[in-house]
Order: sequence, then structure tokens, then C-alpha cells
Amino acid sequence: MDEHYESWRLEEGDEIVPGRYSVELLGGGRRYEAYLAWDDAMHALVVAKLLRPDLVEDGRSLAGLAREALALDALAHPSLVRGFGAVLGGDRPHILLEYLDGPRLSTLLRRYGVILEQLLPLALELCAALHYMAGRGFVHLDVKPKNVVMSAPPRLIDLSVAQPIEALAGLESQVGTDPYMAPEQCDPSRFDGLGPPADVWGLGVTLYESIAGVLPFPAPGAASDPLPGRFPQIFTAPAPLPRDMPPAVAELVLACLEPSPADRPVAGELAERIEPLVAGLPRPRLGLFRPGGRTQQTEFLPG
Repeated sequence: MDEHYESWRLEEGDEIVPGRYSVELLGGGRRYEAYLAWDDAMHALVVAKLLRPDLVEDGRSLAGLAREALALDALAHPSLVRGFGAVLGGDRPHILLEYLDGPRLSTLLRRYGVILEQLLPLALELCAALHYMAGRGFVHLDVKPKNVVMSAPPRLIDLSVAQPIEALAGLESQVGTDPYMAPEQCDPSRFDGLGPPADVWGLGVTLYESIAGVLPFPAPGAASDPLPGRFPQIFTAPAPLPRDMPPAVAELVLACLEPSPADRPVAGELAERIEPLVAGLPRPRLGLFRPGGRTQQTEFLPG
């Protein structure tokens, strides 16, 4: 637990609201902490994402919780986390989410690396979710490995900064996670170009990191960064992908990282380009992930 953040410190069996009880703390961030919970009405385990105690009367935090609840209520897709309602007032404002039994992609990348036989089908699932969100008029704005849970099917989670497209015109400051943000997401002077292509960029960074084991742009302040700053992706091109990467895959990933939003494929188009690659995959021989951290070479893919 980060001691800088206030916590509810709920124990097993503590009541969140009547009929909903804490089981265990799952984790948290600056504004929220998430508990595995039992819900009597659903007779099931769920996740209760609570505003931290010091934020229950903070208007901005409550508005963010309400915005996430709105997005969850408006969106229903097999590759998106599901919401089951929200409590936006009272002593413990929270939203209720489905409990996904699986590790995050970020955890698996850190421990094992990934093989293309599983990365490409995952990319197809995420494309489907982003295509659906764009069609429903929403942008996720925080696509990254930490927000992908490898359940069956994989799910894109955390809609805490998701926005209706029409609301983006009122954006006044950067939203997202710095290394995964598109250039138009980083630079307020480019906010008028912000929309679904930003999510394609986040997917591109996620795929690049999964393949190469590193982020595509130098970390701010690193010796290799010719323009130290918070957002090197505004000024620099992505580092080359590994040479053993099939050209068809490298081309797709780099297309997602085009500096101009108009030059990136939309999620539906990207899915169409990935589908024949997935169809050409052999059955995986080593399971979902294997130790070693190296991407398995797949010479059978068209190049």
C-alpha cells in the first residue's frame, strides 16, 4: 500500500454498502482502490472500485467516477470489461465491475515475454474492442499492457479516463499514461485532432513493447534521448523493431505509430490486416507464454 494515499483499509467481511462486502484489497492508484467483493444481489464475486476516503467529497473525482460509470453503461463488448452499476453518493462512492480471473499483459511481459502466435490474436481482440468503442462514440485514451487482462477472452479494462468523442473538445490538459499517449494527446495545441486514432497509437505502443521488450521511444531524460522531455514521441521516431520480426507484423505496428492521426489505420482496418496473419498461424506449441523473454520467430507469416 502506498502510504501517501488514504485507504479504506477494509477487511474481509466489512460492509461496503448494504449487501456488498469486502473480500480483499486488489490494488489501487492515486484516486481509487479496488476490492474483490461479494454482492448478495448478484450472488457473485465482483470488483468494487472505490474513491479513496479523502476524495469522496471532491467534485472533480466524483465527476470522473460518474464519467466512468456512464462509459461502462454505454459500452458492452466481449473484449471490454463489464460494469454492473455504480454508487455515486453516500459514504463510499464506487463502481461495480466484473471480476476477471487472469494476469495483466504487463505482468506476463515482465516475467516471460510473448510469442507472436498469441500476440496477433490478442491484437485482433483489442482492435475489435477499439473499433466498437469508436463506433459507439468513445475513446479509451489509456490503452497499455497494464490495462489488458489476459482472461478468456482478453479484456481491455479501466475506462476511468475514457471520453465521449464530443467531450474531447473541452479537454484542457493531458489525459493518459505518458509513454503510451499519441502526439495529439500530449500536446495541447493538437487537442483538436484527438479522437479514436489515439487509441490505435496506444495499441501500437503496446504491440511494440510486447515484441521488442522495450518502449518505442527513449525514456524522458535518458542519455539516448536527443530531446529530453516528458513526451519524446512528439519529436522522435520509434526505434527499429528487432530484425527477426516478420516484415508484415513490423509494418502493422509502425503504421499505428504514424505521427499524424490521419495516417494511422483505423481499428477496423487494422483488424482486417491482422486477420489473414492470424489465420496463417500454426497451433501454438508452448502454451500462452514461455520463459525467456524472446519473441518466437514466425517465418511462416507473409512478408
